[in-house]
Amino acid sequence: MSADPRADLEDAGRLWLRGALEVGELSILDAQTRTDGPGARIDPSPAILSVIGRAGSLTRRLARLLPGLRPVRALTFAKSGDTNWGVPWHQDRLVAVRERIDQPGFTHWTRKDSWWHCEPPANLLARMVFVRLHLDDAGPESGCLELALGTHRLGPLPAEETQAAADRAPQEVADARRGDVLVVKMLTVHRSRRASKPAPRRVLRVDYAPDDAPGSLSWALD
Repeated sequence: MSADPRADLEDAGRLWLRGALEVGELSILDAQTRTDGPGARIDPSPAILSVIGRAGSLTRRLARLLPGLRPVRALTFAKSGDTNWGVPWHQDRLVAVRERIDQPGFTHWTRKDSWWHCEPPANLLARMVFVRLHLDDAGPESGCLELALGTHRLGPLPAEETQAAADRAPQEVADARRGDVLVVKMLTVHRSRRASKPAPRRVLRVDYAPDDAPGSLSWALD
């Protein structure tokens, strides 16, 4: 890591904060996190907001690394022997908002988990990050995240080009321990394989975006 962690984030597209979650925060997240599959939206209870909310303990610690950004969505990803899944190389390009308000540059509107989702303009996606909070150890055998470093600088890619982009980039297996935090630029190409030796692998993902949603939109986690 360089003297300026933000420079590492801008260059590689990811930044590790090893052991960043405190014992009390892990206890809260353990009690509030679902364990039944991929991409389950979290209802923002007061307990979980005390950690990941706009004024939460973790959010305050991340403020120096992520100036001008705030949490806007939270999801859980849980792999185990009963819920074992994988996804190929891809970019995440959807944001969650409270209601649909059509405006220029916002496309691919869809409704799921009682929220509206859309793809915002590329200049907004370029400013966003997702933050992964590891509640269990995660390694190659348990199907941890894999990153194609630096691919965030390519901008939004057609789905059929993400494999080639990953092949050209340095790849990193996101081997993590319980309590580790991983900050990733939103447009980084990434994947997750099925676990070869399934074991509990819970991750809480929090998306961060600019403080104010564009136009009349309101972020889902507001």
